Amino acid sequence: MHSLFTEHSSFIRLLILGVLSFIFYGPLQAQEPESNEHSIILDPAEYNPDDEEQSLFKPQSLGDIQPTEYKKFEREDGTISIEARSEASASGLVVPLDLDPFEYRYIKWEWKIDKVLEEGDLTEKDGDDYAARIYITFDYDKSNLGFRDRVRYFFIRTFTSFDVPLRAINYLWANKVEKGTVAPSPFTDWVQLIAVQSGNETAGRWVIETQDIIEDYRKAFGEDPPRISGISIMTDSDNTESSSVGYYGKIVISKDKSMSFEEAVDFAK
Repeated sequence: MHSLFTEHSSFIRLLILGVLSFIFYGPLQAQEPESNEHSIILDPAEYNPDDEEQSLFKPQSLGDIQPTEYKKFEREDGTISIEARSEASASGLVVPLDLDPFEYRYIKWEWKIDKVLEEGDLTEKDGDDYAARIYITFDYDKSNLGFRDRVRYFFIRTFTSFDVPLRAINYLWANKVEKGTVAPSPFTDWVQLIAVQSGNETAGRWVIETQDIIEDYRKAFGEDPPRISGISIMTDSDNTESSSVGYYGKIVISKDKSMSFEEAVDFAK
């Protein structure tokens, strides 16, 4: 029983980040993200670490693990981003959402890292650390779970109060694997990892990404996605007991693939 609880404690620890739910933040008068007829913009300028209630991005700790330090970062052009510094630490910033992925199909964002983690390994729990990652969680109906996963879900709900996400995509700036790799988290196949960047080739430079949420979900889970329940960012280094630094610009959830990241951001001004 001890080993079973230990295994599931690690599983729960990973998934707590995805508890974007409204257990914590639903009742609060949180700031709404920018939006227009084309896109929703998650703007780091709306991160307020001194006023959690009015901040768009909400801090989410992982139990007793030392939290990553997140702060606003002003770039040379005056653009506000979020700087994340992790020293054997892990935590995230989350934005609860309720979106139809068939309407808001594309996610576009800008990010940067100083360098990847040398000890990071996508296949191992002890290597599950990244300088930058972005989660999308989905409102998956637990009645669709198979027997084994229902048992796992019941176990988690019995020993915790967390309403864990049953499906999540995790876009990674991976450490070693080939770009485009899709693999289950070493903790649970409820979370699927997608390597959007990998290695140090573009480290130190801002990189713009565009991903098709429906296509990625189908690759990861073999079916169509349910509604999007939230988006979060995370920089961590606790498993490898090392350090990492990541930077996050605006995140755009868009209806239009043809509209570039820059166009979407400019249109929202």
